[in-house]
Order: sequence, then structure tokens, then C-alpha cells
Amino acid sequence: MKRVALLFVSLLGLTLSATAVFAKAPATDSPPIDCNPNSLHPIPYADILTKKRLWRLIDLKEKQNKPFFSHKKEMTRFIIEGVEAGLLTPYSDEDFANPMTKEEFFDKLKLPEAGDLSAGDKALGFTDDDDWGDDKAPKKGEVAEYFLPTEITLLELMEDVIFDKVRSRLVHDIQSIKLIIPADKFATGLRKEIGIFKYKDLAAYFDKQEIQWINVNNSAGHIPMTAAFELRLFSSIPVKLENPDDHTLADIYNKTPKAAALAAKTLEEKLLEEEYFLWEP
Repeated sequence: MKRVALLFVSLLGLTLSATAVFAKAPATDSPPIDCNPNSLHPIPYADILTKKRLWRLIDLKEKQNKPFFSHKKEMTRFIIEGVEAGLLTPYSDEDFANPMTKEEFFDKLKLPEAGDLSAGDKALGFTDDDDWGDDKAPKKGEVAEYFLPTEITLLELMEDVIFDKVRSRLVHDIQSIKLIIPADKFATGLRKEIGIFKYKDLAAYFDKQEIQWINVNNSAGHIPMTAAFELRLFSSIPVKLENPDDHTLADIYNKTPKAAALAAKTLEEKLLEEEYFLWEP
């Protein structure tokens, strides 16, 4: 009887020791090394059956996108404030190899001065002595002014459309969001790219700051901004599908603007059709 009691005490001690060891094991949220480190919800490469990289243009002036661009609660306003506070890092490339300084970011937000063209504009043939007839343009030497968050109305979203063979589902893995000032704000008629942000960084910032997607029809129906992106509540059009030449749809179907618009609609329909037939017998 004593031997049985001693054996029970010994087993109990080993169990408690093992429990203590496992309890001390540090928890980690780091994704496995065989995943895309820029993904918000990483999927192991071994679980990916198909993947397509897609670029979408989001016009924040569209009615469906108004919840992302409500008065004084514009998504672009929160992003600019995040950069100013040092909480967000903008990049100049989609590989996230070249981070921008705060000064470089805000320099791109400056209003163009009279007769002041960027290097890109000059490369396209524009000259400093062109008379655009814009009396509202600020004169050289004046204090620099910046575009307002309400004037940055275009976003370019880059995502990977992945079929996860383990979960048997299609996943839209957002990689980055680019801020763009539309062409109608410039005399040259060319839009201006301000900076690119990792969506993973934006999601963490939105959640920490409790930034919301505003339900315009029900003030009790506001949801977190990240949830709105997860639910894909935004309206967008595809502008580029990954290809060897890195051409946009406008580059490929460049005969008329209508041709490019029809190509975007056709691509959207094709993507929906592919998703539908994934589960067809």
C-alpha cells in the first residue's frame, strides 16, 4: 500500500513539473518562416495552390466608399496623422525596400508652386515656362502649403488572391495601400503618388487607434476599419494583373479609355467566375 502511495506521489510530481515547464514556454505570434512576412494572416507557402497578384483602384469619392471617407474621419487623414506622429512608415516601392522619411513624405504633399514641375513631369516633355493660366497657384517663395486629406481621393490596393488548399477557400491577402492625389489637382493632368504603406502596419495602427468604418445609415452600425477591409466593403476596379511586362490594363488596352474600362470589367467577371467554379463538381 505504501508503494502504491509513493508511486502516486511520484507521478503527481512529474505531472506538475511538466505542467510548469509548458506553462513557462513563451508564446509567440510570429508567422512561420515559410510564409509571406508582409501578410496580415500568413499562409504557409506549402498550403498555396494558386496565387495571383492584383492591383485595385479605390475611388474614395464613390458613394459606396463614403464610409471610408466620412467628414473629418477620412481614412487618408488618419494615415497622414500616423506618419506625422511617427506611427506609420511610408515606402517608395512595393517591395518595401526603400522606406521614406517623414520629410520626404510631406514634401510630396506640398502644393505645386507656380512654374515648378517634378522630374517626372519634365521627363514627359513639360517645361517650367508653360503657361497653364492657373491664377490660383501659389507663387514661388511663399510658405509651403499642403494638400488636404480630403484631396487625396485615390487609393491603390495591392493584394494576393490565393487559393488555400488546406482550408479549401479563396483568400484576398492585402499587401499594401498607396495614397494617390488625382490628376485633376494638377495642371499637367497627371496624378501623383504620395507613398505606399504595408497593410499589415495599417491594420495594427487602425486597431490601436480604434479607427472605424462609418455606417452612414446606422450610427450604431460602425465597425473597425480593418473589419471593413476583411469584409471587402469597398468598391474598386482592377487596374493591373501581375504579368511579365508589368503592364497595367490601360497599357495593354490603350486604344481608347473605353477599351481599358471594358477590360477591367471583363477581368473582374473572370475572377468571380474562377472563384465560382472552384467548387463545381
